[in-house]
Amino acid sequence: MVLDLRTIYVVCGFACLVLGCVQLLAFATGRFERWPLWWGGSNVLLGLGSLGVALRDIAPDFITVGVANSLTLAGYVALLAAIKIFAGKPIDLRGYAAVIAIGSLPLFLVFDDGASYLPRIAYLSFIFSFCDLAIMREGYRLVRRETLASGWILVGLFAPTSLIFAGRATLALLGRLGGDGLFDKPSGDQWLALTAAVFICLRGITIVLMASERNRNKLIELAHHDPLTGAMNRSGLASAYTRLAGRLPVAVFLIDIDHFKTLNDSHGHAVGDRILSLFVQVAKSQLGVRGIVARQGGDEFVLVVEYTAADEAVRLAQRIRAAFADAMSRESDLQVSPTLSIGIAEGRNSLERLLERADEAVYRAKRNGRDRVEFQTQPKEAVEKAA
Repeated sequence: MVLDLRTIYVVCGFACLVLGCVQLLAFATGRFERWPLWWGGSNVLLGLGSLGVALRDIAPDFITVGVANSLTLAGYVALLAAIKIFAGKPIDLRGYAAVIAIGSLPLFLVFDDGASYLPRIAYLSFIFSFCDLAIMREGYRLVRRETLASGWILVGLFAPTSLIFAGRATLALLGRLGGDGLFDKPSGDQWLALTAAVFICLRGITIVLMASERNRNKLIELAHHDPLTGAMNRSGLASAYTRLAGRLPVAVFLIDIDHFKTLNDSHGHAVGDRILSLFVQVAKSQLGVRGIVARQGGDEFVLVVEYTAADEAVRLAQRIRAAFADAMSRESDLQVSPTLSIGIAEGRNSLERLLERADEAVYRAKRNGRDRVEFQTQPKEAVEKAA
């Protein structure tokens, strides 16, 4: 037996209140950003709004129509604000307040005079459907920008409510939602409301899942990247190279910044740190999406590039060397001008073996005067074995 519509509003209202209070308590711990405040506040407003609507024909229309539906509208606007804050976007408080104020006016001036409730249902349902679509868009953008897989859950839970509200608005305009009053007799609106209530309760936890996934991603990012330059560290390099295993041969560049110790001694570590970060920017700009930039330690870096011919690998290394030299020429007041010694090795060997060979090439570059590129060919026996 399907619950009557008034009971559905009461159950949904209390469920939203409980969810909202839990989220507000989470914010009170101080372990989260501002989004639980807005997300929890939105659920509290939605809960109060639903309970207010459930009092229809019991309390005055001013309360059950104007105030209750205004609270629900404010809850939806706060929900949209919460997901925007979670996405790191600024919110316009005055603009949101204006939307709530303007959107609420018809509830007090047009829909509280004893007229049919259907135009009010259509009006609010269209607004709620639009808000759900806007939240879905933000969720999709989070999936694209941060690769948050849980963002698809948010999209998947807000899509049905958007469709339900759009369908409810359409049925209301066609006059197919029941009798003269909202709770007069059983109607198709019960099924719509019950389905919407289930999804509204479920979607209350989606942002928590997204926050958990984001924190996990941040921990992985910290574990695999150098905090100073943003390049991968040794652990990140090993993990990334494992993913490349079995593909085409790769070219490994081992890069040493010449005269870096002298630079640190002359200008201090702050300048040295800036030069390290500048090198990573230069390397990434030249590589694009073609490869990996990692910091081995100190002034030594590793670049892994998916297979390219030996002469092209050398040309890429020369472009990196030249771009770094150009960047250094724009650094004023440097008594020491760092350059790059680059050793290259390529093949299908383990990362350790490729680094050993690239290291031999780097030492040859340093012996030959620094600021140059050397390519380490594979040993003859390795070439014959590969053949």
